[in-house]
Amino acid sequence: MTTVRTISSITASQSWKLHQMDVKNAFLHGDLHEEIYMKLPFDYIIITGTECGLITKFQKMLHATFHMKYLGQLTYFLGLEVHHRANGIFLNQHKYIQDLITLVGLEDISSVDTPMEVNVKYKKDEGDILDDPTLYRRLVGSLIYLTTTRLDISYAVHQVSMSSPRHLHLAAVRRIIRYLRGSPTRGLFFSTNSSLQLIAYSDADWVGCLDTHQSTKSLCMFLGDALIFWKCKKQYRVSKSSTEVEYRAMSIVYSKIVWLHGLLDPDNARKVKKIKKYEPCSDAMSKHSETKNTKRTFFGKTGSLCSAPFIINVIPIYTRK
Repeated sequence: MTTVRTISSITASQSWKLHQMDVKNAFLHGDLHEEIYMKLPFDYIIITGTECGLITKFQKMLHATFHMKYLGQLTYFLGLEVHHRANGIFLNQHKYIQDLITLVGLEDISSVDTPMEVNVKYKKDEGDILDDPTLYRRLVGSLIYLTTTRLDISYAVHQVSMSSPRHLHLAAVRRIIRYLRGSPTRGLFFSTNSSLQLIAYSDADWVGCLDTHQSTKSLCMFLGDALIFWKCKKQYRVSKSSTEVEYRAMSIVYSKIVWLHGLLDPDNARKVKKIKKYEPCSDAMSKHSETKNTKRTFFGKTGSLCSAPFIINVIPIYTRK
């Protein structure tokens, strides 16, 4: 969905039109007498660009080659509701949230102001295990997809993603859905006045997991004022220091920057004037004796893969004593 958000941001800032086409039948006809393997194709296509004439020509070519139907301006795509406004494009998942509330039977329950209680971290073996985790896994899967437009629940959903869920975890999932009930129309806005400057932030919670002592990396990226990517995930290995965990998070950001720069290339990349990278700074990072070796280990020559100039700014962290 990063690609969809990025295209939506560029389309809004450049005042382009978003068109949608549907493949009437994306599967082959005929009897198969052998075992085959295939990837399921998407049957919806989004088309945008600067030249209306070329777009029309491309649509006619697709229609002549495949059984396709023109659906007009993009309004709905894979559960995303697309609202076109004079000052930009707004994405949300209102219907998806309403269906989720109905599924769990919380239509008449009051909403809450936060997706989870403050300063709460859940252990994987805390409380009684659920006899049948089917509904729990379905709800968590739906919540994960909701993070496509709802950054505000990403951390809470990360906390309740358990392989062996307990009743306490199900209660936490229900609280997230109650929070969504109070703000079902919230989403992402892509302004027509937004620039195409790529800005990235990263941070990490060192040994924050109470069960495995793994650290949690978090990062987000903006194209101008538009939020196009975010991630909150446990790191695969235990880091020896806060310096190491910070650089691991930063290396993921640089890899994503290189990928996004390739997505914007060749035409739009020329419009990306510069890329800013914001990273947290603490005394541990500035004084750690192995900082230089750690940086070399995780970054290598990543910067050379992207031709756009990087500007790295440090956000100081002040610890209250």
